[in-house]
Amino acid sequence: MGIFESTTRPMFNLAIAEISLSSWVFAGTATFLLGISKSGLKGLSIFNVTLMALAFGAKPSTGLLMPLLVVGDVFAVIYYNRHTKWTYIYKLLPWMLLGIAVGVFLGKDLPENLFKWIMVALIMISLAIILYWDRRTSKKVPTHWSFASGAGIFAGFATMVGNLAGAFTNLFFLGMRLPKNEFVGTAASLFLITNCIKIPLHIWVWKTISKETLTVNLYLLPAILLGLFIGVKLVKRITEKQYRRFIIIVTAIGAIAILFR
Repeated sequence: MGIFESTTRPMFNLAIAEISLSSWVFAGTATFLLGISKSGLKGLSIFNVTLMALAFGAKPSTGLLMPLLVVGDVFAVIYYNRHTKWTYIYKLLPWMLLGIAVGVFLGKDLPENLFKWIMVALIMISLAIILYWDRRTSKKVPTHWSFASGAGIFAGFATMVGNLAGAFTNLFFLGMRLPKNEFVGTAASLFLITNCIKIPLHIWVWKTISKETLTVNLYLLPAILLGLFIGVKLVKRITEKQYRRFIIIVTAIGAIAILFR
């Protein structure tokens, strides 16, 4: 029996020829922005998830994104590896693994409609965290172990259920006062580890990665490579404030649109 063969029907079984033009546009845009995000312009991950969910559905899109995320992570680790601070990864990773385990158990048999609501809730929570940090005047953050455990568990659950760990890990790294390059490098190594752990779970437990999804990934690969290339060029020229409001508004609209797909 092949690696992707199973008596349980894969969640994604749509032939390439049956994918609509609008779905390709959403998926291509999401993948392009994923490349930009992985190159160092953090904050676009919610947008990627929203667009991919609009293209292929909430739960199927989580598995479809995985190989593309790993491609971006590998690039980011190679580019920013010298800035990685492993001390912070060691603090966060065990709690993220616990959150991933919870997400695997709770998300495996969830109906698609309920999965949509959970994804939308996570998107809105992520947006609220980003807005909170935008408006917050005091930068004092608790350094108690519960801060790492809470951020890690929520990040692990969010990354398994909807590839939405970014806001929670960002909260932790901001609290640790990491400079920009160390922030990006540490996050890149952390996500490469967790995403590699998630791939077997998507193949054998959730069955959201299949031959069909890998074929779609191949078609989308040029988009992420283009995003990575352009992102590197932009990372030193664009500030987060210039695109943050746009991302928040469009992502909120997209999150609501997922419910009506």
